[in-house]
Amino acid sequence: MDLDVFVTAHRAEWDRLDALLQRQRRLTGAEADELVALYQRTATHLSLIQSSAPDPQLTGRLSQLVARARSAVTGTRRASWRDATRFLTHGFPAAVYKTRHWWVPTALLSTLVAALLGWWIGTTPEVQSSIAAPSELRELTRPGGQYETYYSSHPAASFAAQVWTNNAQAAALCLVLGVFLGLPVLWILFQNMLNLGVGFGLMSSAGRLDTFLGLILPHGLLELTAVFVAAGTGLRLGWTVIEPGPRTRRTALAEEGRAAVGMAIGLALVLFISGAIEGFVTPSGLPTWARITIGVAAELAFLAYVYVVGGRAARAGETGDVEEAERGATLPTAA
Repeated sequence: MDLDVFVTAHRAEWDRLDALLQRQRRLTGAEADELVALYQRTATHLSLIQSSAPDPQLTGRLSQLVARARSAVTGTRRASWRDATRFLTHGFPAAVYKTRHWWVPTALLSTLVAALLGWWIGTTPEVQSSIAAPSELRELTRPGGQYETYYSSHPAASFAAQVWTNNAQAAALCLVLGVFLGLPVLWILFQNMLNLGVGFGLMSSAGRLDTFLGLILPHGLLELTAVFVAAGTGLRLGWTVIEPGPRTRRTALAEEGRAAVGMAIGLALVLFISGAIEGFVTPSGLPTWARITIGVAAELAFLAYVYVVGGRAARAGETGDVEEAERGATLPTAA
């Protein structure tokens, strides 16, 4: 493409768009229609220049012009309670639902790994001795030992806040670091399963597996599900780097990345609930069956939220990405 000829042919349109954007008075209907048409044409011109004959100065001018025009066409938008409600009833559950083919297998395989690690640790005295001295292991697993007092060693509110912060950070790292081909996600996931397997193995070797499950299940079901969702989404983001599909890699990463950021916010809310259960229910004086029932109820409620509410939103076309008006302009690519 001859850039000089292209600029000469379209400069009048860009100048006209700039003039319309600088109007102090309200545009007439015809002028508003003209502004929209010029905005669409200028966005196309910008894409053509970026792909065929990139010129920094011209690209900068047209990018600024397109941004101003987009703002004028779509209007200035502020976040509202309506946006938050839509996110919780459409965007977030749909995003979790659409990634179920990643996080469900992640959950199953991770649980299997944790169980195998627990069985190996629980049946191998040599491995137990490498974790801690026998006296320390007895202190950990005895009635009233560190595994039990851990959940009541701090005031419930501060403990719940600490747990929530740690888990939300782990989930956010899974989502953000997924772009590095998913490798950091696998490491974070393994560390979580190793910690679970160690507790499982040590308490089972001491004949106190029922106590361990009574402590971990009330909050652990929902907490681990949130971690699995984050890990599965992070792995999907990593796979997008390798195989973006029919989209350009840049477009695919932008779309999946925006959805992942939204999921980080939603999962923080889920982990807040699990943290509250861990801080107030797990160490409470409620019978074990009652504490586990609360954990199972929270887990079933989340799964129903994802598969019923999220499934309905996903079938309606919701993806978890921001609304179309807030996305950058994209240029179709040839297959």
